[in-house]
Amino acid sequence: MDVLHSSCAGLDVHRDTVVACARAVTDNTAHHTVEQFGTTTIELRRLRDWLRSHGCTHVVMEATGVYWKPVWNVLYGGFELVLANAAHVKNVPGRKTDVKDADWVSDLLAHGLIRASFVPDSPTQEMRTLLRTRKQLSREKSSHILRIQKTLEDANIKLDSVITDVMGLSGRKMIEALIAGQKDPAKLARLADHRVRASQETLREALRGHVTKHHRFLLRLHLNQIDALDAAISKIDREVEAGIAPFRTAVEQVTSIPGVKDLSARAIISEIGIDMSRFATDAHLISWACLCPRSDESAGKRRSNRIRKGSPWLKTTLVQCAWAAARTKGSYLQAQFHRIRSRRGVKKAIVAVAASILIAIYHMLKNGTMYQDLGPNHFDRRTKERQKNRLVQRLAELGYAVQLAPLPN
Repeated sequence: MDVLHSSCAGLDVHRDTVVACARAVTDNTAHHTVEQFGTTTIELRRLRDWLRSHGCTHVVMEATGVYWKPVWNVLYGGFELVLANAAHVKNVPGRKTDVKDADWVSDLLAHGLIRASFVPDSPTQEMRTLLRTRKQLSREKSSHILRIQKTLEDANIKLDSVITDVMGLSGRKMIEALIAGQKDPAKLARLADHRVRASQETLREALRGHVTKHHRFLLRLHLNQIDALDAAISKIDREVEAGIAPFRTAVEQVTSIPGVKDLSARAIISEIGIDMSRFATDAHLISWACLCPRSDESAGKRRSNRIRKGSPWLKTTLVQCAWAAARTKGSYLQAQFHRIRSRRGVKKAIVAVAASILIAIYHMLKNGTMYQDLGPNHFDRRTKERQKNRLVQRLAELGYAVQLAPLPN
């Protein structure tokens, strides 16, 4: 097998240690030199100097949690760095030590057998970290809202049965009044906004319960947590807005797709970046996002076509956008959803729509264009003749002779 990199190194990265294996070829013979380093900044700088002293030009490391990031930051700029998916560089069973792992990945790199993972630039990484943190805080807020509903149910307050949003304007006023000690259902019902559809009588019956001191304590505790999370989310939004300038054009392009709003567009851009040149085709991007069937075939039989897990941040956002697009009337994506759903089911249809959205984003970012909807009749136009023959044949099977004539303009 040809050697592509005659002088390279493999790193086995852990929390407290980094095992480095420098590989050099002299007289058609590979020589390996192994050294262990710490993960403090001084030790990582010593690792950098050690790699330079051995003439290494390429360095590979596994994507181990977040432990690879400090190593990457120290070595960045001095070497051609490759981040490898740990699942792609597994050693054979029975050869599992830190030294052998470093030796193994250095050999794989030397022969060009490692596919590099996507590592975005610093602004994209910062945007990605902020938006991922925002999503985590939003999930925590949802958990506290559910706990408030659980506490109200324990007090036999059926607020979520008569109000859509318990933490909306009306719901918040009623909960604050309950915490303050108000027990009169009539007075609590009058706090509802005039836009609430439930009648006063229905509200009074829903608000008639048994709220104790324990319930009031829990309600106040969860409300304080929700307020703190709202404040943190607002700070993140301001920080994102301050650094959105390099991505603003891309966000405007992506938001032109039905179902994709501003926040979702920012999340998608932070995950895939704005430079599409690292993906050879749109199929490579779809495969990287794990929105296509896996390759699992043996003895000529397809064993599974389930999609792989992939990134939970990108995939969940795309699926949410796909659901919104599937409900957008008069759009190509809605037509695609209904067309696939009738044959393959809802789950496959929504994943197909998510993949179509990502394909559109790839070409829009690559070519600098806006989204152009194909329209809800795209599939009918494309298969007009086939549909006509199918319908005529179906009528013939039912015992009808049909003669077709085009409608006058």
